[in-house]
Amino acid sequence: MTDTPGGRRWRPRTRKTPEPARPAEPASEDSPTAASAMQLAIGLLTASLDSPELEEWAAWALVPDNPEALASMIAGLHLVNLLLLRQLHEATGQSPARTLQELAIAAAAGPQTPFSG
Repeated sequence: MTDTPGGRRWRPRTRKTPEPARPAEPASEDSPTAASAMQLAIGLLTASLDSPELEEWAAWALVPDNPEALASMIAGLHLVNLLLLRQLHEATGQSPARTLQELAIAAAAGPQTPFSG
């Protein structure tokens, strides 16, 4: 589509390669960084709810290159998943094991349509 109702020409946005985000610091004995790893994980999950384009950008911008920081982010994703399972259990009364079983069945069924709400 090149013309819009206002008479302006539509042009696709140019994509800039995003700057890498400040990676989560690996946890150390004196300063744990679980909070920063969880923030990165939540940012990635939130972006995936918005649009495929934002999810793609977030994957490039938020996922660190450093192996230790990547491990911290994966640990953050795990913690977020545990918190979400607990919230679902409290809200629905369904056991976490049952929720995970339903998720496994849905994943085996193939790609789903993204959230639209």
